[in-house]
Amino acid sequence: MNKLLTDEQLVIKLMESSKPAFGEIYDRYWYKLFCIAYHQIGTREEAEELVHDLFESLWNRRTESNIRHLSSYLVLSMKHLITNFIKSKITWRKYKEYILLQKMQEASITEQDVEFTDLSAALDNALKKLPEKTSRIFQLSRFENQSVREIARDMNLSEKAVEYHITKSLKILKDHLWIYHTPN
Repeated sequence: MNKLLTDEQLVIKLMESSKPAFGEIYDRYWYKLFCIAYHQIGTREEAEELVHDLFESLWNRRTESNIRHLSSYLVLSMKHLITNFIKSKITWRKYKEYILLQKMQEASITEQDVEFTDLSAALDNALKKLPEKTSRIFQLSRFENQSVREIARDMNLSEKAVEYHITKSLKILKDHLWIYHTPN
């Protein structure tokens, strides 16, 4: 193709599907567009891919585009592609961070579930080691939120006896469940 053709003449020939005109536009602008992309993106491969995408789009839309200033059109198109590329990278990074956070939370919840299950089993085992009356008083007090007075009345015991059973059960549970104690 004649390098003496103006950009306007090249655009007209491009619209007529002239491959030599497209080749001339490619040769004339590839390096400039690559430099713009490389400066913004920072990697050769991704910059080359963006330039390739721009020229592919130019060829695919050759009959429908209304290009008045080829250089400005190509530079603005490249900047638009770069912006979209960067947005997609940011979105992808945020998505990966979100997935990582979700996995960390799931692992934490799973670990907490396991710890709770272990603690529940240990508590059940410790309660089985208590005398039946002491265990029942502890359960009424701690799991059913009954007051000492209510427990004493329902079990026909003195309040002092109920307090004794609760204190006894707390001491035994503390001895059996010390491994689950946290300093908080």
